[in-house]
Amino acid sequence: MCQGDAASKQRTEGSLKEAGKLFLKHTTFHGLRHVFLSGSYPRRVAWLLAFLTALALLFTWSSNRVRYLLSSPVYTKAHMAYAKRLVFPAVTICNQNILLPRRMKKPDIFSAGRWLGLFGKNWQVSPAVREALVDGTNNEPPWSPLARILDFNHFLPPPRDSQPSMRQLLDRLGHQLEEMLLYCRFQGQLCGPRNFSTIFTRYGKCYTFNSGQDGRPLLITMKGGMGNGLELMLDIQQDEYLPVWGETDETSFEAGIKVQIHTQDEPPFIDQLGFGVAPGFQTFVSCQEQRLTYLPPPWGDCKATAMDSDFFSTYSITACRIDCETRYLVENCNCRMVHMPGDAPYCTPEQYKECADPALDFLVERDNDYCVCETPCNMTRYGKELSFVKIPSKASAKYLAKKFNKTEQYIAENILVLDIFFEALNYETIEQKKAYEIAGLLGDIGGQMGLFIGASILTILELFDYLYESYFSCLFSRTLLGYLCMAVIDNRSHDLLQEVLTCTSAQQTHMSLWKTKANAQAFKVFLLKDKRDK
Repeated sequence: MCQGDAASKQRTEGSLKEAGKLFLKHTTFHGLRHVFLSGSYPRRVAWLLAFLTALALLFTWSSNRVRYLLSSPVYTKAHMAYAKRLVFPAVTICNQNILLPRRMKKPDIFSAGRWLGLFGKNWQVSPAVREALVDGTNNEPPWSPLARILDFNHFLPPPRDSQPSMRQLLDRLGHQLEEMLLYCRFQGQLCGPRNFSTIFTRYGKCYTFNSGQDGRPLLITMKGGMGNGLELMLDIQQDEYLPVWGETDETSFEAGIKVQIHTQDEPPFIDQLGFGVAPGFQTFVSCQEQRLTYLPPPWGDCKATAMDSDFFSTYSITACRIDCETRYLVENCNCRMVHMPGDAPYCTPEQYKECADPALDFLVERDNDYCVCETPCNMTRYGKELSFVKIPSKASAKYLAKKFNKTEQYIAENILVLDIFFEALNYETIEQKKAYEIAGLLGDIGGQMGLFIGASILTILELFDYLYESYFSCLFSRTLLGYLCMAVIDNRSHDLLQEVLTCTSAQQTHMSLWKTKANAQAFKVFLLKDKRDK
């Protein structure tokens, strides 16, 4: 080894040792000075064990905190806020019965017969249907006209392109709001069918109050409690329900209406999210607006991006479900149901029976992986509390029968009252928040560092500063420039030049500087000038 290298190495080791002692003497790392500078060997060992134990506890606790952060924990915060006014929700109502048989004509029955389960093979009325259409009493049932026109022996069916579509059938043969709505008040003011919008669902023709469609302003409520919301009296027309001749999707075992309370941005999904209201009762629905906020991944699973849909501009779970079901039916049946958006052709009654109804039932009940709809990050829903009283009372039955020109029995079996109102003029915010973030992690680790080893961020900086200085001190002493500076200081210029030229293996990475005569001559001039100056 070259003599210059050996001397430089000795100087480097000495300087690093002194720097290490100086660092251990003044560092704020608790315990390190006792490990390395204590005079007693057993005392050093004891301090070393204590320091390593504290260090192990620090790393264990810190790793636990890091794992907790990576688990993306959340907590839920609920808060009640008061408002001067609240937007009244949209209220969608549907009769449990889908069609009125008294409105049906022979072409309608021919078109919708298979869909309703009236016909078997060869357009023959099944015995179960004929039995269901026979009334055992002397009174003529509302579906008697239907029974009289079920003979198609001499019937010439209309051309297929002139047959009514399913939307036209449901629009014309469904329950009309003008006939069902007996009484309507909103905040004490009279309202009527003009305040409702027609919408189609799986229950057929339905109606939405305060939909905000067609440029209608949204209704505002400025008070809570009964009498400050929507009050409806409805006639469900139970006597005109389709007779049940079998278990089909279109025949109902129940009597009453389905109701869904939702925001104006959310389409109704009443067959799955609606609640029932029975005749013979006044139903009170006390509502409270709830504004929900969820977190996106990795803390939660809500959908923060805009909805990729040709049908809906605002994302909601119901909009996603309807969009998905529409695409599913168009792909499998080449048509869409009446309640579905888009420009695909409506399914014919035959397509309803043979493809659409079975496909949608399969999708809803079994194929749960096809339509996976995430929760929106921000949504509004309405909490509900329902209570009931009997209507009519014995005292009011005769009056109501006279008022609506019906019998007392008809009033008891067909009339219902629905009262929807805000419980109070407030709303509840339910927020999903991050339970642990980077700031919390740094605070916990900093606290544990102070507890176990008495260190802080500045202590860590001390350690990095010491390592930085030691590394560059060593690097400088091993480079040609540092080596030459040492030689100039020692006034050994001639001998140093010879050592540089002979120690090619030790300083190979720096010898490219001396491959030309010009560089060598310049170096000689530098050394001679330095010697004269001294």
